[in-house]
Amino acid sequence: MKPIIFVLLYLSTLSLFAQNDYTKVIPKNNVIPSYYLEVTYDKTVHLIFPSGISYIDLGSSNIIAGKAEGAENVVRVKAAIKGFTEETNFSVITDEGSFYSFIVNYSKEPEKLSIEMKDFLHNNKLTNRPENSMEVQLSDLGNESPQAVQMAMEKIYKANRKKVKHVKSNQFGIEFQLRGIFSHNGLLFLHTEIKNTSDIPFDIDFLVFKIVDKKVVKRTAIQETIIEPVRAYNYLTSVNGKEGESTVFAFKKFTIPDKKQLVVELFEKNGGRHQRFVIKNGDLAKACSVKKL
Repeated sequence: MKPIIFVLLYLSTLSLFAQNDYTKVIPKNNVIPSYYLEVTYDKTVHLIFPSGISYIDLGSSNIIAGKAEGAENVVRVKAAIKGFTEETNFSVITDEGSFYSFIVNYSKEPEKLSIEMKDFLHNNKLTNRPENSMEVQLSDLGNESPQAVQMAMEKIYKANRKKVKHVKSNQFGIEFQLRGIFSHNGLLFLHTEIKNTSDIPFDIDFLVFKIVDKKVVKRTAIQETIIEPVRAYNYLTSVNGKEGESTVFAFKKFTIPDKKQLVVELFEKNGGRHQRFVIKNGDLAKACSVKKL
């Protein structure tokens, strides 16, 4: 019997060594703490985040969650089943690349129905980021982190350098102009400005960036390619009378093909003071590095 016991002990030891070689315990510093949340069937819990929502994942079908209609940074959560007893969870990723984790339980009367996640910040840390935030790489920004893109746009906005003087539209008391074109790690940034010299507020309906043919022959279909910004800093919805404001738009790197041009159109909501200016390939070629600001 002794040889058998010896063999069993030997195999057990090998197994222990194998576990030590290939299995590691996740350090506490690498674990993102979760927020505790209570939900109910007859009321909705609203979570207000510092930026727009890119992703929501639910741990079970006992809860339902989604972006609030008309608001990019508000998530609404409630119970899908009345009185569920099993604990569940859900996760949220914001446009700025922050990751949030929530543990969810059912309660007839939740104490907290409206929660502003902006309050959960480390005031004593240089990063001043949410306690349970972990930087997430978002596909629409390529190899750049959301925080780096945010910092680049903020730097352009605060520097407020006028690098371009000839690209603008000025009519009906509204001046819409391009202040500068900048580049950073495979991204392009357009710094635009709206000045309202009239006394009537200018409410913005939408803004469109599109690449079109320079010359369009009659009876020929117009070929348009819409260029969507991946981020915007200080996105405007209205400019009051006798005021002006600027916005920084971030784009994935692009160029303008030969015999085409980039047209930027600004449309007024319930009005006709629309604006339009043209950016040529030569203008893009003169893009200034954000690092030089």
